[in-house]
Amino acid sequence: MDIRKETAAVLDAVLNLGARAASLTDDSPLLGSIPELDSMAVVAVITSLEEHFGFEVSDDDIDGSTFQTFGSLVGFVSSKLG
Repeated sequence: MDIRKETAAVLDAVLNLGARAASLTDDSPLLGSIPELDSMAVVAVITSLEEHFGFEVSDDDIDGSTFQTFGSLVGFVSSKLG
């Protein structure tokens, strides 16, 4: 399983990023840099990640740093997959 590619695919599916999803790197900023990623979209992304990867996210699992960069989001997904 390629967690980076699958996380990018989830972001693309929820946010309709198109070619931008393929160009995401670990340092790519998310919150505040991708206009489509507002508070409602964050909830949709979390729900989609849960469904896609088969894990559950509690409110205590998420903080502002989770969506700071694409790398931090991939790291979060990796930690949930254990």
